[in-house]
This record gives sequence, C-alpha cells and structure tokens, in this order.
Amino acid sequence: MLHNKTVAVVIPAFNEEAQIEKVLENMPDFVDRMVVVNDLSGDGTADLVRAHMDKDPADHSTGLIGPISIERNFYNEAEMVLQEHDQKEIERFVPSEVVNQEPEKSRIILINHLKNGGVGAAIARGYKWCKDNNIDCIAVMAGDGQMDPHELEAICSPVILEEIDYVKGNRLIHRSAKHVIPRTRYLGNSILSIMTKMASGYWRVSDTQTGYTAMSLAALKKIDLPGIYKRYGMPNDMLVKLNLARCIIKEVEIKPVYRIGERSKMKIMRVIPKVSWLLFRSFFRRIWIRYFKHDFHPLFLLYLLGIFLFLASIPFLIEILKNLFVQGSVTPNSILVIYIFLVISGLQSWFFAMWMDIQDNDRLQK
Repeated sequence: MLHNKTVAVVIPAFNEEAQIEKVLENMPDFVDRMVVVNDLSGDGTADLVRAHMDKDPADHSTGLIGPISIERNFYNEAEMVLQEHDQKEIERFVPSEVVNQEPEKSRIILINHLKNGGVGAAIARGYKWCKDNNIDCIAVMAGDGQMDPHELEAICSPVILEEIDYVKGNRLIHRSAKHVIPRTRYLGNSILSIMTKMASGYWRVSDTQTGYTAMSLAALKKIDLPGIYKRYGMPNDMLVKLNLARCIIKEVEIKPVYRIGERSKMKIMRVIPKVSWLLFRSFFRRIWIRYFKHDFHPLFLLYLLGIFLFLASIPFLIEILKNLFVQGSVTPNSILVIYIFLVISGLQSWFFAMWMDIQDNDRLQK
C-alpha cells in the first residue's frame, strides 16, 4: 500500500521471457498486486510468471477490499444497474482465464488471453480485474523492462495525494531524451503527440506515447474499458476517453529507457497511419460529444464553419490549378479573391475554435 491506498500494476506481456523476470523482481514493495496479462505469448512468458507465483506462497489478502456486492433497496436502482453492467462487461473483452486458484491471496495475478488481442486489449483486461477488485491506484508498466520501477512512486503519488485522475510519464522533457530515444521513435512520437493534442483536448500533454501511467479507481470507472483501442494507439485513445469523462491529468518527468535487451514489436511506418486515422476520427467524436451533445459551445460551430469554408474553397482551387497547368491561361481575379477569402476565413474560424478549445480544457491538466 502507498499512503494507505491499494496499488496495482498492470503488466501487458507478449513474448517477454527475456525481460519479465526483471520487471517482477524489481517491483516496489508498496505494490499490492502485479496483474500480468499474457497476450497469448508463444515463448515461456507464462511459465516464468507461474514460477514467480510459486516462489511466494505468502497470503497477501491483508488490507485489500476485493469485489463489493450491492444489495437492492428503494433508492439504489442506479447502483444496481451499474453492478449488473460491470458483471456482464467481461463478455466484451478478449476471451481470457485467470490462472490463480486464490487470486485474493496472491501478489502476482496471471491472466492468460486465449487469443492475441494487442497491447491495448491486454491493458484493458488488467484494468478490468483492478476495477472489479476496487484497487485505489492502477499503474501500467510494460513487460519489456523499459520503465524504471524506482519512478513508480512518483507516478502514483499524484493520484493518491493530489486526487489527479490520470498521470502520464513524460520522457521528452528529460534532458537525455534526444540522446537516448532512437531518432525514428523521437520523430514518430513528436508527430503523434501534436495530433493527439488536438484530438484529445489535452493541449499541454507532451509525451502521448508513453505507457508508464497511473489512474484512479474513480477515473477507471468512467471509462468504457472494452472499447479501449486494442493496439498501439491505446495511449492516444485513452486520452480522448479521459477528456470526454472530464478527467484531470498530469505529466511527471521520467527517464527514457532503451538498449536493455528489449525487442520492440512496434513498426513505426505501420503504426503512424493507423493511429493518425484513429486520432482523426477521435477528434470529431470528441467535438461532437463534448461540445454539442453534452454541453453546447460556440467552438463547435467555429470548427464546423472552418471545415465548411475549406471544403467550399476546393472547387476554386481546382479551377485555379486547371487554368495554370492545363489551359495555360490567367485565372480571373474574382476566382482568386473568392478562393483567398474562403481560405483566410476558414483559417480564422479554425484558429478561434482551437483557442477556445485550449482555454476550456486548460483546467483539466495540472
């Protein structure tokens, strides 16, 4: 426990037999549960985790609350509906099995996916176990050893002491970042971070791709866990979901860890297009839900007007290009003026909407 609050660490693992022991052995003592989600690894990952479970026969149930059952009364229909929803929710996750015979007594929880779901699906399944067992603070550490366990307390403390909903590690502000992080990773991270700012509404978040995070139980209950993006775009999708739930986030400086024997399974040139499309869709979903469905805001109209003006300028741009490259003639001034007017007006509308977006969401980031 940390400051009298229970702490669990979700560890997604796929073919991590070379690193998983190091992750488990170096976990801080204040961590009550290590929830390893084995995403149908083809190596000895699960066997190594089982071996660590067998080494620790002690009873770790002290201080944990575990699942809470609500009894129906005249006033708690809403709570009963949520309880039934949470019980049925497991059907929407990747099929899995909990290996532990008595998980309430074990410090290491091993959950085996029965089919490969992806890193996001593995984290979501770990989150589900923690939510069902009412863990106060839920952190995520990768199974490849790229996250320093000595920094875990700094990641979890804002959740426990400052009532922050979600804490992200930030490698990019560490002074070693440009020297340690591979250039392709650094560039890809920077591109996706810029896009994620706009899509999520957390305009001051810097390192959007880090998976070293901690979340409060209250925030976890606000998220549609089975709907979390199942692959490498999970951190970006999570930020959008947190913004829709109006959760407060904070970044904490952490060191980048590379060249420790880990093997990256992420292909940058494949991931960026997929995550870019995810963020494109997520941006419009966030604007629609936050600023139209839930709470109407003028920025919704400004974003919409900006898009309309840009689309309206396309026929005039085509006419200008046709005159220039096909017909070799001079474009009439009237067409040029209309095109310039539409583009400038569209940019103004878009920038005003972005400014309002930044102002409205600034309160959600500490």
